[in-house]
Amino acid sequence: MMTQKNKPASPSPAKGWYSRGYLPHVDVPGLLQCLTFRLNDSLPLEALERITQEAHHDRARLKRIADVLDAGYGACWLRRVEIARIVENALFHFDGQRYRLIAWCVMPNHVHALIERREEYRLPELIHSWKSFTAKEINRHVGRRGEVWQREYFDRYIRDDAHLQAAIEYIERNPVAAGLVVDAENWPFSSAAQRPSRRDAGAPS
Repeated sequence: MMTQKNKPASPSPAKGWYSRGYLPHVDVPGLLQCLTFRLNDSLPLEALERITQEAHHDRARLKRIADVLDAGYGACWLRRVEIARIVENALFHFDGQRYRLIAWCVMPNHVHALIERREEYRLPELIHSWKSFTAKEINRHVGRRGEVWQREYFDRYIRDDAHLQAAIEYIERNPVAAGLVVDAENWPFSSAAQRPSRRDAGAPS
């Protein structure tokens, strides 16, 4: 179980648009945002730099990065049931408190989450809390030390209802696109598989 407190001691102001040099990020309260973070060995830094240089538009960069991730590079620790559940439960932990979790999918080497963030919690801090907790648990399960997640993450804000539906479909069908299952509902670590039980429990659908 995650042990972070439910409320930060001193909320930080949102950062708005910013960049670490690869892709732009936006940190604005109340946005619906589609997030992707990945294991440390899933996309080497040199590959990300090459994609950033060769693809001149964010959409093209994201498409090329997604193709590399779906190819299944690296150790793919998230393919193991017990490790995928660690990550999934971390996403569930503050659902309804720090954010509203709308859709998610834990892939073998990366994670998608579509959330609506509450005003008092900054996006980088939310993602750091997921990564920090799960990194410790993953290292413990695989008997190693060291970095688990790439520092960089990807986010896109949702523009309208059509974009929202497209984002949910993309997240939930990612295992199908990657050739892991035939039907999205058959991938156990996603909102497509768990939506009925989450709805019965009162979680957002």
